[in-house]
Amino acid sequence: MKDDKLIVNEIFKSIEGEGIRTGYLVTFIRLQGCNLKCSYCDTRYSCEGNEGQEMYINDILDTVSLYNVNKVTLTGGEPLIHNHVNELIDELINNNYEVNVETNGSIDISSILKKNIIVTMDYKSISSGMNKYMRIENLNLLREQDVLKFVVGNYEDLEDMQKVLEKYKPICNIFVSPVFSKIELIDMVEYLKYNNLNNVRMQVQMHKIIWEPTKRGV
Repeated sequence: MKDDKLIVNEIFKSIEGEGIRTGYLVTFIRLQGCNLKCSYCDTRYSCEGNEGQEMYINDILDTVSLYNVNKVTLTGGEPLIHNHVNELIDELINNNYEVNVETNGSIDISSILKKNIIVTMDYKSISSGMNKYMRIENLNLLREQDVLKFVVGNYEDLEDMQKVLEKYKPICNIFVSPVFSKIELIDMVEYLKYNNLNNVRMQVQMHKIIWEPTKRGV
């Protein structure tokens, strides 16, 4: 299994800029390629082109070990489009890493719902242009340890988020993030307050505050 290859865009150490592990140092494994094309994508370089390089799982593990961090975030692009991604996850777990898998919500997550990982799943907003590709069944698979993330760019996206939460009542951790520079943060807060969305946590992408918003590898 360790001889299987995946296409890797970059591996780097930084802080987790959003989600349930915000602020912790983690090693990011960013895989190349995505099956969606969101209007607000901020990692287009990992979705298109030929920047990725094939790496054996063994080599990925060796690189990750150099950073001396026990938390790993597997991201993209979209990690779940890759053959052998489950083998990579298993090897990370076997090597005692705490794994967070970021996925866009359009692909069945049932195979990655392992005891020792966090699944951070997007629900694609209307303004993303990719809302119709959501795999709704995933909402009922998310566990208490997992994360459902809404990225919103306008009032319509906020309304859609509320409808989804009322209909499906997910039991996981729920976050809402702004599309960078597209919606006023105070408007998001007021929406949460007015609609009593008491178990939704608002967040901003910390890495875009610390570094330039378009800076890579941070």
